[in-house]
Amino acid sequence: MRDRIILACTECKQRNYTSTKNKSKNTERIELKKYCKFCKAHTVHKETK
Repeated sequence: MRDRIILACTECKQRNYTSTKNKSKNTERIELKKYCKFCKAHTVHKETK
């Protein structure tokens, strides 16, 4: 049971990436360091609602 999630930049609040995660195993929100094309830098991206 994998659900689709959206990752948003913590700096500029833009929603840049989509991914999937297993909600039965990972209940916390995911934080990944990814490239933001709006900030033009690698920033932390958090899972949004």
